[in-house]
Amino acid sequence: MKTISGLFDNYDEARLAVYGLEDAGIPTDDISMILLNKNRSEEEDDSSTNAASVGAAVGGVGGLLAGLAAFAIPGLGQVLGAGWLATAFVGAAAGGVAGGLIGSLVDGGIDESDAHVFAEGVKRGGALVTARVEESEFGRANAILKGLHPVDVATRRREYEQSGWAGFVPDDIWDSDIGNEDK
Repeated sequence: MKTISGLFDNYDEARLAVYGLEDAGIPTDDISMILLNKNRSEEEDDSSTNAASVGAAVGGVGGLLAGLAAFAIPGLGQVLGAGWLATAFVGAAAGGVAGGLIGSLVDGGIDESDAHVFAEGVKRGGALVTARVEESEFGRANAILKGLHPVDVATRRREYEQSGWAGFVPDDIWDSDIGNEDK
């Protein structure tokens, strides 16, 4: 299997990518999305219920987007995620495996340099869509993602670097509402 990925500047663009991949017959189990949970209410304690309602409201009745769930990623804070990549990250975190989001992306078949740009893009409000596809489906699935105009990773990397960015560092923005209340 090969991994394709696209970083989109907003949820709506990423949602279209997910729908396109699902419509092309890519199994939902092989598609993932991760984005910041900007819909999280501070008054609401059960973020997974909130995420499920967001997923149902914007994602339709079925498919990957109906399964969006909230979880915390060090360096990003509360995110919404669904699919194999989110599951891999949560499983690694629960098992105490080091590497975080970058490690999960690399383990999923994404180049480490690109993984840093993707993580930073999510941190800055973008949405990452990934899919594992059979070699024979790679061209078609990649064309679907590219046809929806994801961020050009090389260009975005240069933009980030021009502002002094040297790579995604998880410890640089730990969200105070998910573990550092005493600071």
